[in-house]
Amino acid sequence: MSALDITIGLVTDDAAGELLTLRRAAFVTEAQVYGDPNIPPLTQTLKEVRADLASDGVVTLGAWAGTRLVGSVRVEIEDDKATLGRLAVAPDLQGKGIGTQMMFAVLPHLPEETTEIWVFTGKDSKQNLAMYQKAGYEHQHDQVAGDLTYAYLRRILGDAGDPEETDEEQAGAAVEERSGV
Repeated sequence: MSALDITIGLVTDDAAGELLTLRRAAFVTEAQVYGDPNIPPLTQTLKEVRADLASDGVVTLGAWAGTRLVGSVRVEIEDDKATLGRLAVAPDLQGKGIGTQMMFAVLPHLPEETTEIWVFTGKDSKQNLAMYQKAGYEHQHDQVAGDLTYAYLRRILGDAGDPEETDEEQAGAAVEERSGV
């Protein structure tokens, strides 16, 4: 199988509908794991997606295969902290490294003063937890919200993997690994 040619860039309002569709398709499996069809990514409206895309302090990146949006990640930036959320990959392309590429693609979009990145996922989302831990995130705590328990993980920038390897070098290596370079 040949590597998928992915282009990563900012998601604009023009792609809001496609972003909403991608997130809904990607998060159906999460909803099934928890038996809850009302998780936030499945109940968010197009108006709310558009407002989020226009928000200061929020960056949303998309991964395109040709003209198709196949992945996305939302990053909220607050002071020296960034929080990843809504990491979504099209169901037919999950497990092919797009999510990992998205995690590393956020690095150039973070302010210089950013020292840590946080992410949260359902505590029972074993595949997600493994992906984050492989990328250098460490479990910090769990938090209950309604019927769900979220696991919160943190990555200190410049501290993942080889201490001599920079985050930019790690990002390049991840993209090369996934694209077969």
